[in-house]
Amino acid sequence: MTEKKVKVLLIEDDVDMSEAVRLRLQSNGYDVLVAHDGLEGFDRARAEKPDLIILDVMLPKMDGFTLCRMLKYDESYKSIPVIMFTARVQKTDIQHGTEVGANAYVTKPFKAEELLAKINELINHKKP
Repeated sequence: MTEKKVKVLLIEDDVDMSEAVRLRLQSNGYDVLVAHDGLEGFDRARAEKPDLIILDVMLPKMDGFTLCRMLKYDESYKSIPVIMFTARVQKTDIQHGTEVGANAYVTKPFKAEELLAKINELINHKKP
């Protein structure tokens, strides 16, 4: 019997960035879903209930902070770990990410090993 793949929802409006991250995650055994704006990401998160969400902050239609807050304040989705994935590196942005419920904050440009380690840490921490 094969182990169920971890389902990751990547919400990133930059097509090149989302493709690079998707390929890296898939090559490491993750099942990756992609959304390119905040509303699409919100709909996919609710429909697919992923194991983890990687969420850009600056998105069209709904920003990542708002999306994270909406998911984290909903009983059905609040346990899904969220990694804020952004070029915004000011302390106020990181603090805002924490305030809306993000579990981690990875800045771009990013090191693939750092992102993979953070995903692994959050997924393993989530398991009972």
